[in-house]
Amino acid sequence: MFDTISSDGLSRALGFAGTYLDVNKTKYELKDSDSAMIVICRNRSTRFGYNDAMWAKYGKQFSEARDNFVDPKTKEVPKVNVYATAGGSMSRLIERGVQVAICEVATRGAANSLARALGGGADTYFKELSENLVPNGRLVPAGIVAVNRAQEHGYAVYAGG
Repeated sequence: MFDTISSDGLSRALGFAGTYLDVNKTKYELKDSDSAMIVICRNRSTRFGYNDAMWAKYGKQFSEARDNFVDPKTKEVPKVNVYATAGGSMSRLIERGVQVAICEVATRGAANSLARALGGGADTYFKELSENLVPNGRLVPAGIVAVNRAQEHGYAVYAGG
């Protein structure tokens, strides 16, 4: 299980997750389905649990929310989820069976931020965000609680940010 709280941490975790699956396949002859893996998106990495439609609509707000995140390739505000869009590192891992847990507490925070920035009700934004998660994405009550529950079920934890 990879616990992430920032865009950089998510990027590193996705790289390590891919290496983990690749080495288990090439050196230990395991199939991807022999491993159970979860990537938890919480705090500042939560926004990467939303699909491209949400990034097209709210990319500016997602970018400005905490750290002025920009697309590493274009150096501009992303209009897609750079990790989960077709061919992205999260997208490739999802195709390999990796599950993505998205923090509900942070999603509520994102909804409140959108309501303040754009007007409208936070509940409406929350509903929209929670209905537009990445494939294999699941909203969990709180990312930090999901970390604890995964540990209780025997998952090893990478908490690199």
